[in-house]
Amino acid sequence: MTREMRVLEPADGKVFGFYCCGPTVYGPAHIGNFRTFVLNDVLRRALEVGGTKTKHVRNITDVDDKTIRDSQLSGMSLAEFTGKWTRRFHEDCEALNCLVPHIEPSAVEHIPEQIAMIETLVESGNAYRSEDGSVYFRIASFEDYGKLARLDQQDLELGKTQGERANADEYEKDSVSDFVLWKGRRPEDGENYWDSPWGEGRPGWHLECSAMSYKYLGDSFDLHSGGEDLKFPHHENEIAQSRCACGGDFARAWFHPRFLMVDGEKMSKSLGNLYTLADLERDPGATPMEVRYALIGAHHRKQLNFTFDGLHAAREALSKLARAEALLAQAAGKEG
Repeated sequence: MTREMRVLEPADGKVFGFYCCGPTVYGPAHIGNFRTFVLNDVLRRALEVGGTKTKHVRNITDVDDKTIRDSQLSGMSLAEFTGKWTRRFHEDCEALNCLVPHIEPSAVEHIPEQIAMIETLVESGNAYRSEDGSVYFRIASFEDYGKLARLDQQDLELGKTQGERANADEYEKDSVSDFVLWKGRRPEDGENYWDSPWGEGRPGWHLECSAMSYKYLGDSFDLHSGGEDLKFPHHENEIAQSRCACGGDFARAWFHPRFLMVDGEKMSKSLGNLYTLADLERDPGATPMEVRYALIGAHHRKQLNFTFDGLHAAREALSKLARAEALLAQAAGKEG
């Protein structure tokens, strides 16, 4: 959170532990999502080529507002629905030549760990139960809240004092407020609920990553990554939960690749410019490696404008690399 450049190396001198926020499996991941995952893959490969041992954890979000909503619309159970899209995600990752994470935990598999973390936060006074059976994190209890996302101080002070609460998973910076850790059961949740000390319900989206990163990487680890849209509220809330519940530094460094634009505009379903890997394989007949090459065509701190011309340029660049590799192999054979 210091905005300082630093050498990426394991704090313990042995293993570089990093956590990547994985997909919310309610549909196919689009190429904007995959820019983050491909850049994480490049980062991991660079570390390992340099001799650094890594421990790569990437979660699967298989219970949240979106997965519950869309599973019900599909007529499938939550497990069937999220299983379908998790498999699709894995297929796309394999096609894009992304290394498999060392650990890939899912939110549903870690409900007990999330409940235990909430209990710790309630006992410490950082969280409280509301009248609707939900449990909220008290942001005024964490002095460093807002530093990662550089929240406006006026919005932050209002959020700490006005007594508002955010029950939705996602909200904007001007809606800073106490955020939900445990959502009391509601009719729209259907059968997707679990027992807890506060009654039936389910975890809030932000909590899952805190619980799983703590289980597999401890209270302090080397790097946390995710798309720039996750900086607030998701990562801001993770920091607050984790440092209050577990102590430690949480993440020592952050990696937030910028958005992928399409023809100069943000990808959206309404504009019809949201592409999946399968879309680009159909038209214009791109290969996954051409898509991968295109996705790393700009520094991670810069927005990348994706165009079909850029995809064609990626094809030509890969063709040149393949020819160069063949010539080098031929030359090496002659020398041998």
